Amino acid sequence: MTVSIDVARPLPGAAFGATVRLSRKLDEETPGGLPQALADAGGLLLLPGLDEIAKDPRLLVTMSYLFGPEVEDYRTLLTRVAMAHETVPEIFMVTNMVPGSRPPPLRPEPPLTADGKLPVQYPHRTGWHTDQSYRRPPPDISLFYAVSPVARERGQTIFASGHLAYEALPADLKARVENLQGLHCQPGTGRGRSDAEAGRTPPAILPHQRSQPQPVVRIHPVTRRKALYLCERGQMDWFDGPFVGMEPGPHGEGAKLLDTLMAHYTRPEFIYVHEWAQGDLLVWDNRCLVHTATWYDAATEQRMMWRTTVRGNPGPLYAGEKRSWIPDEVAAE
Repeated sequence: MTVSIDVARPLPGAAFGATVRLSRKLDEETPGGLPQALADAGGLLLLPGLDEIAKDPRLLVTMSYLFGPEVEDYRTLLTRVAMAHETVPEIFMVTNMVPGSRPPPLRPEPPLTADGKLPVQYPHRTGWHTDQSYRRPPPDISLFYAVSPVARERGQTIFASGHLAYEALPADLKARVENLQGLHCQPGTGRGRSDAEAGRTPPAILPHQRSQPQPVVRIHPVTRRKALYLCERGQMDWFDGPFVGMEPGPHGEGAKLLDTLMAHYTRPEFIYVHEWAQGDLLVWDNRCLVHTATWYDAATEQRMMWRTTVRGNPGPLYAGEKRSWIPDEVAAE
């Protein structure tokens, strides 16, 4: 037996997303109906007040399996093993509370807009990305849980809808991007925009770290709606891209197009800003949303968030593909 959704309401002030409240606690029964609710809501669900997850982190993994057949084990992902949860390795800890963790980089927040609102639009707001777009096939769903967030008005997570952005594109831009591919790179491989602007030579990388092409217009495998699918500075390849077949580099025609698309993608009418409260769970669809975060002072504040990543339905474009990020010698084992 599964717990039904007690109520689902639109997120306040947003043109997509929904707040979902469950009829029973997770540690009593597993909820049903959430994947369809996620699709109906355009790719974003907020489930507030799930304090039981902090007491039993395995509940987050159980929730994650509702959205796909595979939940990643962070011990096997060539990442910093220290950031995997000690007893539940499917949980990646986004925190400054673990030795060796990377606190948010020191950067000033852009000033509030003239009407006192948080600036969200690129290029004033940067860091826009969708999780692990540098992998083929890319992941489907992310779940992000607030064990211990920082105070409101800091450390927010901001989302933009690729569906709404695509649907509002002028006809000439729609035609221009319809069959275009973006070239996505793994952060830390030295191929980001800052590296290119500084004239640095990218270091040698292993085959499984190569940049990966992805469609700029992606058809959602469940809803069949089209969405923009691209990132900006650190997760696009600025040496051979950002777009396949266009003039590369940070000053070329590809860069101009990406800046145009990202400024459009992150217009305020396509945005939702989430102010975190302890016990909040956000579920988002990487196939149709991008997100970024605001800064908090890691020297004075502590933050613990848990993330899981779900795979299983990237769409027919990726059917039968070998996973790009798995070294051949590992895949052969």
